[in-house]
Amino acid sequence: MASYETMYIVRPDLAEEQVDQTIVKYQQLLKDQGVQAVDTQHRGKRRLAYEISNFREGIYVQMNYTGPGSAIAKLEREMRISEDVIRYLTLINDSPTSETEESTGASEE
Repeated sequence: MASYETMYIVRPDLAEEQVDQTIVKYQQLLKDQGVQAVDTQHRGKRRLAYEISNFREGIYVQMNYTGPGSAIAKLEREMRISEDVIRYLTLINDSPTSETEESTGASEE
């Protein structure tokens, strides 16, 4: 199974409890699709580089998880039809672990 990272931006005019409900909704959707180890980071409200759907700010949420690729299609479909999510992006996470960096002897000296 591959490791993925999904970053999505939630509308800034939602109440904090609505944002939390949105986060839990997408976590549960992934778990229902057989995804393991969902690590979610609530990045907070930030200014957007450009206006999206008449919003100048957005609430950023990052999810890192491991699971089958078929779960991505279901997640992105739900985000696409949701009015609460204004932008999303999913990437395959190929970053090396710290053990790999140590074993190769990579150094910035």
